Amino acid sequence: MIVLGIDPGYAIVGYGVIEYQSNHFKVLDYGAITTEAHTPFNERLERIYDCACMLISKYKPEAMAIEKLFFNTNQKTAIDVAQARGTLVLAAQKAKMPIYEYTPLQVKQSVVGYGRAEKKQVQEMTRIMLNLEKIPRPDDAADALAMAICHCHCAGSLIGSLNRY
Repeated sequence: MIVLGIDPGYAIVGYGVIEYQSNHFKVLDYGAITTEAHTPFNERLERIYDCACMLISKYKPEAMAIEKLFFNTNQKTAIDVAQARGTLVLAAQKAKMPIYEYTPLQVKQSVVGYGRAEKKQVQEMTRIMLNLEKIPRPDDAADALAMAICHCHCAGSLIGSLNRY
């Protein structure tokens, strides 16, 4: 199974593509889609969409795992991130790819075994599980890889079916 993990944003979208077979992970790619602050917002969304389509076309993932958004502070940021997330979901939908949502708590539980784990713990366990020399950078890419790991762990379970978008 090939999974595209996404950490949504509009300035930085983290992505991680992993292959999971027989309880073994193989990293195919990771990184970030970035947009410049001075760029009109609609053009930023277009870049995010186009880059997501390119990743989907290149790796042909069988599922997208994306962070379920929860905001309780800045409404402007929440709306902008939600719009960027929508373009990512649209890219997957247009490719007829199943989309799964996971909360940060679910990702931490899946990767570290503890839902209240610190970010550094999740990053280090992601590095270990994927047999990487260093913690992936930027942090958004590490978060996206952890999202993909979470889906691999949950895909065959009832948790996975409950998280389908």
